[in-house]
Amino acid sequence: MKGPIIGVIVVGGLLTLSSSLYTISETEQAIITQFGELVGQAHADPGLHMKMPFIQQVIRFDKRWLEWSGDPTQIVTKDKKFLWVDTYTRWRVKDPTLFYQRVRDERAAQSRLDDIVDGDTRNVVASNDLIEVVRTTDRKFAEVEETADMGTAEASRPITTGRTKITQSILDKSRPIVAEFGIELVDVQIKRVNYVQDVQQKVFERMISERRRVAERSRSEGQGKAAEVRGQKERELKGIQSEAYRKAQEIMGKADGESTRIYAEAYSRDPELYQFLKTMETYRKTFAQDTTLILSTEGEFFKYLKQSR
Repeated sequence: MKGPIIGVIVVGGLLTLSSSLYTISETEQAIITQFGELVGQAHADPGLHMKMPFIQQVIRFDKRWLEWSGDPTQIVTKDKKFLWVDTYTRWRVKDPTLFYQRVRDERAAQSRLDDIVDGDTRNVVASNDLIEVVRTTDRKFAEVEETADMGTAEASRPITTGRTKITQSILDKSRPIVAEFGIELVDVQIKRVNYVQDVQQKVFERMISERRRVAERSRSEGQGKAAEVRGQKERELKGIQSEAYRKAQEIMGKADGESTRIYAEAYSRDPELYQFLKTMETYRKTFAQDTTLILSTEGEFFKYLKQSR
């Protein structure tokens, strides 16, 4: 009988011990509840801890920075631009006891953040113009082009608030409210800003039209440049051809002159031979098979014919 009793006692002791001990990791913090009521202080130190066995429960919360990403919210800006604004935040459970008392768990906390951050985002964005939500500084545009709802003058005007101050304002408004739920809010950022569908379609059409206009202008400039290059090429080609023709004529003139000089020098040695050769050349070019000439026999033309006879 003693053996089973001892076994029961040992098992009961082990169960009691395991129920009275719990561990907390480095990423966790915990609170103790007894019959649904909070007992003692929250524990955030990692390691082994004790509690009353069976009647007390451990509720754990993550003590790391958590993400909240809200749904896009439709907002009308101060200058009557209809936008979808998508925000996100980083938060954590700062006071586990207060957090458990007010929101119980992370799911309920996310719902609270939806209401608080979305509301403050709507109020802050609605009190500023579109250009303030989009831009942060007065950095100069490389090329300012007119869009559907934001023209050149509007896009270039000085920024008085800017996106960074807008997000900081949302954070400053939301932080004290969420602190009442044991939540610490460290950052709020605008993830995306976009036009509503109807306006977005018009913006796309204007952007396409603008791109086409720029493309046509570029093509026109390219065609003008091409015509300029072709004209320059034609001018250079004609200049080269003219210079080549001049040099060719100059060379030909010099060659003809040299040829004439050589002929004159050669024929001047025997004028009678030169006259005979030129007359023979004239006969060859003048007479054909059926050529008939009626000339005086006393003419110089028949000089060598008469001599040959």
